Amino acid sequence: MDGKPRRGRHRRRSSLRAMAGRLSWGLGDQAVSSLTNFAVGLYVARSLGATAFGVFSLAWVTYGVIINVSRGLSTDPLMVRFSGVAPDLWRVATARAAGTALSVGIGSGALSILVGISIGGSVGTAFVGLGLVLPFLMLQDAWRFGFFAAGKGNKAFLNDMVWAVALAPAMLLAAKHGSVLGFVLAWGLSGGVAAIFGCFQTGILPRPSAFSGWLRDQRDLGTRYLVENVSSSGASQLRAYGLGAIAGLAAVGTVRGAELLQGPFQAVLMGLSLVTVAEAARVLRRSPHRLPLFCLVLGTGQAVAALCWGLALLLLLPDVVGVHLLGSIWPAAHALILPATLSVMGASFCTGAASGLRALGLARRSLRCQVAVSACYLVGGLIGAALAGAPGSAWGVATATTAGSAFWWLQLRAGMREHFGKTQEVRTS
Repeated sequence: MDGKPRRGRHRRRSSLRAMAGRLSWGLGDQAVSSLTNFAVGLYVARSLGATAFGVFSLAWVTYGVIINVSRGLSTDPLMVRFSGVAPDLWRVATARAAGTALSVGIGSGALSILVGISIGGSVGTAFVGLGLVLPFLMLQDAWRFGFFAAGKGNKAFLNDMVWAVALAPAMLLAAKHGSVLGFVLAWGLSGGVAAIFGCFQTGILPRPSAFSGWLRDQRDLGTRYLVENVSSSGASQLRAYGLGAIAGLAAVGTVRGAELLQGPFQAVLMGLSLVTVAEAARVLRRSPHRLPLFCLVLGTGQAVAALCWGLALLLLLPDVVGVHLLGSIWPAAHALILPATLSVMGASFCTGAASGLRALGLARRSLRCQVAVSACYLVGGLIGAALAGAPGSAWGVATATTAGSAFWWLQLRAGMREHFGKTQEVRTS
């Protein structure tokens, strides 16, 4: 009798150690990815100035929309349904998901090139460059999520390290030309090096021919995750476009500069997001009643860390360092640190609840949350921009994000009742 409790405790300790290991690799991988993006943003901001950096930022937020389209259709269903499965099943699913991501990159890349040619000017040139590199970027991102679905975060970490190493000389070369197009190509083509390396890591070739079959098989999740993801990143894109139209491209660069200062913490937030859905799914299978606590600890921990980082930026970062990081953008960006911090805190609570809803497979509820919160984000950002330019937009977004986190948690609570109700029905029948 005494041996069973000891074995149970040993299994729980082993499970916690395994979870900690996977979370650590998620943090490490996203640290490389986000800090690399952070460095790129700072380097481009200092090299180009506020207006040209605003052009680069428009291309960047457009990339954010497209990568969320790719994730919604390909890797989000992969993470929910193929985390911790048998290796052969994972290989087949990952090849199909990566092929879907590559197809999204090719299609959106062609569209971006056409839009860029029609727009012309510096903005059009940036979109042409973005279109050329989108297939590489989508494929590289798909490999990362595939590795985390298999519990192999160390391989995702190595893949992002390859991108970082390739990026350094590419950015130095782009700086010699000093154009937005050069920086876009340097960033995207170095990601292509990591995408090709991912094929060797997995021993898998992406299967674009599986695009329609994958969409058909995953349509119950993929369609909702697509709308959910696009509503989030699309709201960010429309807010940037609207801010540029209302207050000018320099205002876009200023807001992006304030967001860049959150970059190191965003590495933590996004690193956890790579693995939290898979971990929440494991918690749900083992101990369903513990899922809300897991989500609460996750969201609260991230929010507290975001607050600490924001206070450090406000109180401890000297102006001379800020000017060194952001150049002429620093004074205006510094004024936006507080609302940017509140936005990240609100997003932290949102991601905690979102992990639980996705683990439950309740795409309908998570879609409802994301669309509502994204609409508030966009409206708040644009009304604020009309009233007070970049600062007003930042405060409008902070208010919307903070209020939206409460809606996510209400939906998670309702989702847990729905889950336990279905479980009870199955047991009764």
